[in-house]
This record gives sequence, structure tokens and C-alpha cells, in this order.
Amino acid sequence: MTNTKAKFAPGQQVEHLLFNYRGLIYDVDPIFMGSEAWYEQMAKSGPPKDKPWYHVLVHGADHTTYVAERHLEAYQGSECIDHPLLAEFFDAFDGGMYHSKNIVS
Repeated sequence: MTNTKAKFAPGQQVEHLLFNYRGLIYDVDPIFMGSEAWYEQMAKSGPPKDKPWYHVLVHGADHTTYVAERHLEAYQGSECIDHPLLAEFFDAFDGGMYHSKNIVS
């Protein structure tokens, strides 16, 4: 049986263990949802596809990343994230955690 319970949630800051950057989770996939071609090209360490993957705003950059759970750890600091898409997903920051916008469609 596959365990897809996510360790992290949208609004939580994380640090990437391999590439040493800080980021902010803005979405979670319970399992890998990318293409096989992307996985072969980008996921060189072969992280499991049957565990959670995270969409991350990269602090101090203008791009996002898609990261396997095993490559992340919780950020212990309280500094804000600097990313141009921050306001698209979040509208409040409190105690190191960002709060998602209440988007009504």
C-alpha cells in the first residue's frame, strides 16, 4: 500500500536538502504527477513517484520547482519569502507560515 500523506502543506517554508535553497510550498501532489520525460531529465536521483511531490516558490528567484518530499526539510527560521508570484497564492504571513488566499471561482 502506498503512503501518500504529505509531510508539508501549502504555506509552509522548506529547505531543499540537495540544492540548499529555501522555498515556499504552494501546492502538493499526493504522488508524482509530471511526465515520464520530465522525470527522466530532471529527477536524476530517482526519488519515489508514489510519495508526495511539492510545487515550490524558490526564495530570491523568479522560478518555481517541483520537488520530491525526500529532498525537503522544514525551514526553522521566520524570514519572509521573496518571490514575484507570492501574492498570487498567499495574502498573509504569521509566525513563519503563509496563509493561502481565499479564492472563489
